[in-house]
Amino acid sequence: MDRALAVIERNARAQARIVEDVLDFSRMSMGKMRLSPQWLDLGEVVRGALESVRPAADARRISIDVGVPSSCPIFGDPGRLQQVVWNLLANAVKYTGSGGRVGVRAEVGEGFTNLTVSDTGHGIDPDFLPYVFEAFRQANGSTTRRHGGLGLGLAIVRQIVDAHGGSIQAYSAGAGHGSTFTIKLPVDGIGPSERPSAPHSGSVPPSMPGLPLEGLKVLVVDDDDDGRELIAQVLSAHGAQVSMLTSGERALLELERFRPDVLVSDIAMPLLDGYELIRLVRALEPERGGRTPALAVTAHAGKEVVERVLDSGFQRYASKPLDIAGLVVHVSELARLWRPTASAAPL
Repeated sequence: MDRALAVIERNARAQARIVEDVLDFSRMSMGKMRLSPQWLDLGEVVRGALESVRPAADARRISIDVGVPSSCPIFGDPGRLQQVVWNLLANAVKYTGSGGRVGVRAEVGEGFTNLTVSDTGHGIDPDFLPYVFEAFRQANGSTTRRHGGLGLGLAIVRQIVDAHGGSIQAYSAGAGHGSTFTIKLPVDGIGPSERPSAPHSGSVPPSMPGLPLEGLKVLVVDDDDDGRELIAQVLSAHGAQVSMLTSGERALLELERFRPDVLVSDIAMPLLDGYELIRLVRALEPERGGRTPALAVTAHAGKEVVERVLDSGFQRYASKPLDIAGLVVHVSELARLWRPTASAAPL
């Protein structure tokens, strides 16, 4: 129960962040963003943003080097400026591998302050740099991209910086060479009138009413920890034996070892997405698992997506957020169709 509530809270916060970004961008696009400027210390803004991102950095052993003067006065909206710093720091941590470094620096000049956030992460392709602050633009919008998001964060950052009379620039030497974002803010720029894991085990919730999955083996492939854990918990609660994997690359080996009755796979995964995974599965001989019935799980929607999912080799499709009862029904029916019985329909 505690773990389930933690998953709900974490995803609710993520959903709220997306909604807030969309509303923020809408207000800014219509010129309705309100600022509440006051004299503040930029160092306090930076420290506030750091508190939010440090747990994620610590979890991945990413060091954050801070260099901010003891006194860095500026006239601006503290909430909006903290949103800017948080967004840049969160992106830096998000796109930096384990053991990497993130730096944040502030430099006070005559009438302006420079704030720089740098990292040793993935970097930015030079061809994409001119578009990095455009809304809904992402360097990789495919189903194999490693990181989610709407592509609004940096667009909002630029809008806020512009509203403070400042400017922002992005620099990267290319893929694998990290990135640097530099903000130049006038000290008094706005006036006061402006505003394979092992098979799943552990405690599971009591079995819910529905079709029993007793005796079924299910292989779950999803790079999202919460999504994978939810599916495994639900299927295990209905009697299934579940093996979980975080990537499509390992799924082919586990398919032959575990020999599941049903494969449940996310579509959008890094390196090897669900479409490519099911193509490789269907290329296997039947005795190696090539005819294993498969359920696709994805947050992508639309008629074209459904058609592509079914044409690629999946027999069923489930959209996120998941209908728990529907998930159990899908898995049960797929397993029943696969098992050789007189009434079973061929896949």
